[in-house]
Amino acid sequence: MKNHRLLTGIASILPALLPAAAVAQANVTASAPDAAAAPVVDTAEDTPAGAIVVTAATRTPTSIDRVPASITVLDKATIDRMGDLSVADLLVRTPGVSLSRNGGYGTATQVRIRGAEADETVVVIDGVKLNDPSAIGGAYNFANLLTGDASRIEVLRGVQSTLWGSQAIGGVVNVVTPLPERALEGSVDLEGGSRDTVSARAAAGGRTGPLAWRVGGQTFYTRGISAIAPAYGGRELDGYRNQSVAGRAVLDLASGVSADVRGYYSNGRTDTDGFGGDTLDYALNREFVGYAGLNVALLDGRFRNRFAYTYTNTDRDDIDPTRARPQTFDGIGRNHRLEYQGTFAVARGIDAVFGAENEVSRFRTVSPPASLSQPVPAPDRGRAEITSVYGQLNAQVLTGLTLTGGVRYDDNDRFGGQTLFSGGGVWALPTGTVIRASYSEGFKAPTLYQLLSIYGNQALRPERAKGWEAGVEQRFLDGAVTIGGTYFERRTRDRIDFAYCPAADPSLCVIPGTTTPRFGYYANVVRAFAKGVEAVGHVALGERLSLDANYSWIASEDRSPGAIPQQLLRRPRNTANASANYSFPDAGPSFGAAVRWSGETFDFNNTDFSRTRLSPYTLVDLRAEYPLSRDVRVFIRGENVLDESYRTIFEYGTLGRSIYAGLRGRF
Repeated sequence: MKNHRLLTGIASILPALLPAAAVAQANVTASAPDAAAAPVVDTAEDTPAGAIVVTAATRTPTSIDRVPASITVLDKATIDRMGDLSVADLLVRTPGVSLSRNGGYGTATQVRIRGAEADETVVVIDGVKLNDPSAIGGAYNFANLLTGDASRIEVLRGVQSTLWGSQAIGGVVNVVTPLPERALEGSVDLEGGSRDTVSARAAAGGRTGPLAWRVGGQTFYTRGISAIAPAYGGRELDGYRNQSVAGRAVLDLASGVSADVRGYYSNGRTDTDGFGGDTLDYALNREFVGYAGLNVALLDGRFRNRFAYTYTNTDRDDIDPTRARPQTFDGIGRNHRLEYQGTFAVARGIDAVFGAENEVSRFRTVSPPASLSQPVPAPDRGRAEITSVYGQLNAQVLTGLTLTGGVRYDDNDRFGGQTLFSGGGVWALPTGTVIRASYSEGFKAPTLYQLLSIYGNQALRPERAKGWEAGVEQRFLDGAVTIGGTYFERRTRDRIDFAYCPAADPSLCVIPGTTTPRFGYYANVVRAFAKGVEAVGHVALGERLSLDANYSWIASEDRSPGAIPQQLLRRPRNTANASANYSFPDAGPSFGAAVRWSGETFDFNNTDFSRTRLSPYTLVDLRAEYPLSRDVRVFIRGENVLDESYRTIFEYGTLGRSIYAGLRGRF
């Protein structure tokens, strides 16, 4: 039945394109159907030279002036200039993004986009959607995602489920590693500093005949800080170490046909603390992402196809060495996904993207008892399957005016079928004004843990969201000066949260299939409403001085029946970032400064079970670089140089003043 629906969905998309193909203009080519593709400018007639090209918004390279949604692009030069060691620390410098972390590097790290929950963000690594089916909400833990060999990071804000499916309610983070541009090339980054922190990264790649390949690896170590803040009794240091490797290879098999493999592996060990204070506990986290694909271009490149198999595996263990049975938690989450994605150049400036996916997710979790005399219980296990078809048309109907419309159908083996729609427009005027507006629908299926664990509830319904945004951007002096602003709203219903017993439904206060009591279960109990304004500005004075700033005001509130509307936990209502960078001519020394300000947030106080205010804070970072040669630069940078004391989670510590120095080579 599922295969019949899948084929029916594909058949409903392709015939709609064929009549247009008959009248399509000659010499028009489609963009690569791949979110990890190189950002080559698309086929629009008036796409300006040097235009910013993005891939997350349409899952294919598209000029940013043809994208109705809000998106921020961090290229390799920006990633190097900012210097942050983790992807999460890069993201929090962009509009609409906030971060919370249970201590220093390696501890649980949550990223929220536009006030949505952390598990409502989709993370994509080299085109592979990554989430953890064994996690409570399925959220990706950014703790172990270092910048590594990333060449481009895109932050797509707003509801994006039409192309990205379940979980894309807050937005999408797309991390892309590079393919080589020369016969042989390489890069190296060495860095060390406060708390015995050491980071070493190297990568190499090349193009030889039909083969292009690149492999990069990174190792990271720090003695860290106490995860529990000293004000709450934290004394011993909680260290972290991580090793990761990423690689890509493309082999041209014939004209218009190529094979593509990609991989990413990370292995991290993090010392942790509990609510009660210092412990000897530690956590192990191993992540693997694999991709194998076949790319086929037909009709002289006007019709491009990608067939792929992707696999993700997240393996987590929590260890307490003081127990007779040290392991306290064991969890594995796996995803198998078959994908087809196509792009078709209907005419110059009119492009279609469409595809089909089949995803099978599995999880296994168990919490072994401390005593060896007690047997380890049978693990919780589960499986879910979802089959999807989607299509989106991006058409430049007038000079500078692009309209976009999309539809998605999902068939979930537990929740049946549902259809989502999206639409929008962007108008790039000759005056340098760009106007954007869009509407989109989203959903998030309950996770296997929420359904089938000892706290599970198989009567759960998918979370559903609707959102819209409108914004304007004005460019002056050929883009040397840019200012812009966006207003958005999002409504989410059937949000899943934990319901405590006995105040909840008594019939659900026992473990399913038993008479054993439990202290709570997952239920569709929350409605949320978010609205906000994002403002950005950029000034480039020649090639020497650049100034950037952004400000976000985001009200994200619980609107459940009977609830008092108030800001949801761990989400600041106000945030702002500013940076200045100056470079001497002829690739000489450069200097930079950055300021990050976060307004007050609120969190749950585990001591007295109250809502606790976390104070606003301001962080100041400084950096300097000096060239030793054309290819090698040395640098020194300071983070939180004013040694601000702050919290993003109640009781948990944050990094104080940190100084790092190193060298960067690009060959």
